[in-house]
Amino acid sequence: MTRFQTLATVCGFALASLAFAPTARADDWNRKTTITFSGPVEIPGVHLAGWAVLPAGTYVFKILDSQSDRHIVQIFSQDELTVYATILAIPNFRLKATSKTVMTFSERPPGEPEALRAWFYPGKNWGEEFVYQKSRAIEISKAANTPVLFTEAEIPVEVTAPIVTADEPVVVQLKQAPIMAIKPTGEAVQVAEVVTPPPAEVVVASTVTEPALPEELPKTASPFPLIGLFGLLALGAAFTIHVAKRA
Repeated sequence: MTRFQTLATVCGFALASLAFAPTARADDWNRKTTITFSGPVEIPGVHLAGWAVLPAGTYVFKILDSQSDRHIVQIFSQDELTVYATILAIPNFRLKATSKTVMTFSERPPGEPEALRAWFYPGKNWGEEFVYQKSRAIEISKAANTPVLFTEAEIPVEVTAPIVTADEPVVVQLKQAPIMAIKPTGEAVQVAEVVTPPPAEVVVASTVTEPALPEELPKTASPFPLIGLFGLLALGAAFTIHVAKRA
């Protein structure tokens, strides 16, 4: 094998390594999902003034903060520049995951907007069961004839400025708020009676306590230097073999 053939072979291996080198990406920790509603939808949680009901349109759902027993979900405008609502949710398990996003609603009387009930992320066996204020939960539960999660905590329903970070006072209140479920009969029961929590291993794996990772890791984390080192080592080995054969 000539020196040029050896060099070409080594370069080929280096290029192959580059082609198959993995690129570090942020995972789906915030469950970002774009949803389009064909009609108005009532939402729970803390919302911007005048946005207790979302008009028909496209919105972006994300998880702002995640603990083992509760999540904080936010609803954004389509361009993600405005936060319309920040909602307390409880992880709810389902037996079969689906390949598409699933949104469930509580039935409402004719002429009234559907009430948002839960959000299931594609490929996940658990979703977000939303929590309403008690007075509204009672009304929705009776109308839909199904239990609805609620909190009696005195949390402001409307805000004049969007909630941006997980350490804002309102979000801290949501994280600490006691949660129960109301039945159509008006009986308040423990959440465990109406919601199936995910298995412990799922909860541990999905708990979010760190900020989002960037889409691409910084250049300091690039695999290229390592690839270059392997290329040089391979080139040195090939050259040594070539010299040994000529000796």
